Amino acid sequence: MKNIRIDSNYKINEAALNEFVEKFDARGEKFTNQNRNKLKIFDLNDFKVVIKSFKIPNLVNQLAYSFFRKSKARRSFEYAKKLLALGIKTPEPIGYFEYKQFGLFKKSYYLSKHFNYDFTIRALVDDDNYPNYDQILRAFTRFTFKLHENKINFLDHSPGNTLIKKTETGYDFYLVDLNRMNFEEMDFDARMNNFARLSPRGKMLSVMSSEYATLLDDKTEAQVKERMLYFSKQFSHKFKARERFKKKYFFWRKKRK
Repeated sequence: MKNIRIDSNYKINEAALNEFVEKFDARGEKFTNQNRNKLKIFDLNDFKVVIKSFKIPNLVNQLAYSFFRKSKARRSFEYAKKLLALGIKTPEPIGYFEYKQFGLFKKSYYLSKHFNYDFTIRALVDDDNYPNYDQILRAFTRFTFKLHENKINFLDHSPGNTLIKKTETGYDFYLVDLNRMNFEEMDFDARMNNFARLSPRGKMLSVMSSEYATLLDDKTEAQVKERMLYFSKQFSHKFKARERFKKKYFFWRKKRK
């Protein structure tokens, strides 16, 4: 059983898009490295389509996605539409495909228009001397503040999930990997916790806290920096503990290429 949703702007391409998904494993150009899911690029007339293939979930989640929860592909599509409506940039959503077998959810695919970006925030995480470091990071911090003001809690706000395009007037930011997101009011701690996955170094933390504090009326730079650092250390500690656990108890698993 197959469920398809194609944006009205791309309905004319539905046959070609369907063929891309049906022949995903055999065709397309591999795009970036992901451990759990696969990304490929397909040529469609005068533009390119990025298709993200989500792996088959475990049995519990097969049941959940069949009856109780929306699939990752569907959430990605719907969240992309909502972000654009709120004035937040993301690669243009095209549609999603879902597959069930014997009543159980199996595979899903999210399709979006390929976007040519220049770099991600990871470039700044890895290099304190990156060109225009301060300007880019302050603009990124203002972009994150805009997310928070629009009640967008991007749960995967990590170094590789914001694409950056240099423009004549500055920098534009585009969110990707959208399936984990809440639309909710965010208090101060929730906002500071949202920076934790960036795992910022000292210089990065200082710049972000300095800029974010200028956007608040009731917090000092010191207060912002203290909470950013607290949540960053907390995330780092949990991440390292999780990695140690996996190494100890799941040593038999081989890394997928």
